[in-house]
Amino acid sequence: MRALGTARGAKLHDMWRDRAAVNVVLARFISRTGGESAFFVGIWGKAAFELDATAGQLAALIAATGISGLIGSPLGGVLIDRYDPRKVLIAGELVFVPVALGFLLVTTIPQIIVAAFLLGLVGSPIYTALASMPPYLTDDPDHLARINAGVETAGMAALISGTSIGALLVRFVSVDAIFVFDAITSVVAVGLVLVTHLRREVKSSRGRSGLTELREGLRYSYSNAHLRFYILAGTSIWLLFGLFGALEPLFFRDVLGTGVEAIGWVNSIFGIGLVLGTATATRLPHSIRGATGLLILIMLNGLGANLYIGFANLVTVTIGGFLWGLVIGWFAPIFRTLVHLNSPDHMIGRITATTQMHGQSASLLPLVMAPWLASVLGVQTTMMSAGAIVTFGALLFVGRARRFDRTRQVEVVPHMGDTDAVVRAPGLHPVDPGLRRVLE
Repeated sequence: MRALGTARGAKLHDMWRDRAAVNVVLARFISRTGGESAFFVGIWGKAAFELDATAGQLAALIAATGISGLIGSPLGGVLIDRYDPRKVLIAGELVFVPVALGFLLVTTIPQIIVAAFLLGLVGSPIYTALASMPPYLTDDPDHLARINAGVETAGMAALISGTSIGALLVRFVSVDAIFVFDAITSVVAVGLVLVTHLRREVKSSRGRSGLTELREGLRYSYSNAHLRFYILAGTSIWLLFGLFGALEPLFFRDVLGTGVEAIGWVNSIFGIGLVLGTATATRLPHSIRGATGLLILIMLNGLGANLYIGFANLVTVTIGGFLWGLVIGWFAPIFRTLVHLNSPDHMIGRITATTQMHGQSASLLPLVMAPWLASVLGVQTTMMSAGAIVTFGALLFVGRARRFDRTRQVEVVPHMGDTDAVVRAPGLHPVDPGLRRVLE
């Protein structure tokens, strides 16, 4: 069993005084900066501008990265639970370096599709390892929430820094310089993680097949009512995000009548909202940091999306983009912490991988149906309908969320003063009865 620290300990234990937590946050930011630069500027730029890719070839490129992620994430989850996320991260980043540098040799569209597939295959276990790291650094739920907020903030900030650095490298050096930069950031991330020590050792499950362990993780993720609820909640966010990603350029072109530069500026504002949201998630009321609160954030996500595209006006689009980013930013670390707190120690990697698989699938699925829906309903109507479905769909699960909050099987535990530590058992995660009155 794992003892969760009291609020007094959590107050004294500031995340920024925790060297291991700071190293993980910095590793996430640096590694992700290189990754975002390579994907959004390097791969797309090389394919579109140097290799003259067609729309169909670009779609195949996106599909290759998505499919590789669906393979790499569960593989990474199994390895994490066998060895620990630190070892997987170090090994993954070292393998990532030659894969990233391989783009320097790419001269055809088939080659870049293969290279992108390999990059996603190696990169997704790295992302899964970083997302799995916080529970290995602390047993205190409040501190865990802060570390997750830091890790998610670093990832969101890297979207801005990565694309900006990528643009500068293309402007003053070349597209290929981005892949060298991506390799360098991987080496730096390895250096940070090498000096980071985990506070919990992994009990190796070697001796069983990886497929057996993968099935075990999936079975637990879907059979545990709390985890199933949180995983499906996260999926709804990514479905909406994926659909908007497929239709957003058409909205700017056909509805707003703007040029491509407007997409860049508005998405920069959206990115600022994401960063601000993840950075302030732990300051939200504790009532928000549970199952019902998560549903409220999903409803706000749908409303924010509709505010973003509900008016053919660039000012409201910009304001809506910022507010939508803020809501998603709040959602991400709270979602991640709730999943971690409800995951048995020996399955953290595989359950985290399950959430990654849902996110990747949900981002890809709209690519299939969004063009057809937009041709039938129109771009703006399709996007607004999706936002409304997410908002009203969340209302159907309010009763279940309230039941979860009443029983208070592990949620993000509020400050408890001098109350004794909560003890959680893998699997059931009961809350100490003496705390039930405080929690309710």
